[in-house]
Amino acid sequence: MKTTRILVATILVAALVFSFAGCSTSSTKLVMGTESGFAPFEYMDGSTMKGIDVDLANAIATEAGKTLSIEDMPFDSLLAAVEGGKIDFAAAGMTVNDERKLSVDFSDPYFDASQVVMVKKGSSIATADDLKNKKIAVQQGTTGDTLATAVSGATVDRPTKFADAVLELEQGKVDAVIIDSFPAQIYAAQYTDLQILAQPLDTEQYAIAVKKGNTALLATINKVIAKMKADGSLDALVKKYQDTLLG
Repeated sequence: MKTTRILVATILVAALVFSFAGCSTSSTKLVMGTESGFAPFEYMDGSTMKGIDVDLANAIATEAGKTLSIEDMPFDSLLAAVEGGKIDFAAAGMTVNDERKLSVDFSDPYFDASQVVMVKKGSSIATADDLKNKKIAVQQGTTGDTLATAVSGATVDRPTKFADAVLELEQGKVDAVIIDSFPAQIYAAQYTDLQILAQPLDTEQYAIAVKKGNTALLATINKVIAKMKADGSLDALVKKYQDTLLG
């Protein structure tokens, strides 16, 4: 019996050592989840991901004393990944809304945005009312998806990437795209036969999502956002990518 107890104790100690070893590795890394097709907030430049959210996330990791690791995944998988602990936070130009607040906690907002409509130049669609009974493309799981779903009689196509939605418009497969305003400017510069309607559909704010109850990480994120707002570096970051991608 004594030998058995010693053996059990040895196994338990070994298990604890292994557990702590695993924790020490993860404690040096902060994992950000995002979806890379959302310039200027996150986009691929060759094999390197860049963007406003990436730079902001690096500042957060530095403040936390950790290195940043990035997981690129479909946008509509991000909240589940946060909830399940696969990633530490999601930074993906994500709009704060009541539905998302049910599953995650949000940081203070770091960017004011709006939802806009993109159409081909010469389109008969001039206002939001003209979207009725039209074919609309959106990125699946976004606030644009929610807005398009509410349009009377509309047929909504939901690719997993904004770029694919815009390409459908360019190819004439849909009548309009509902998209966030800043990325819309990037695509309008790329596809010169597309235009953005003057009147926004909705205004919103972007924030970073963390697992519910992760108050320590949330405090670190909010500290970085507050500091970057106060010293002007957040505005400078936005301008940096605006200049890089729009000229």
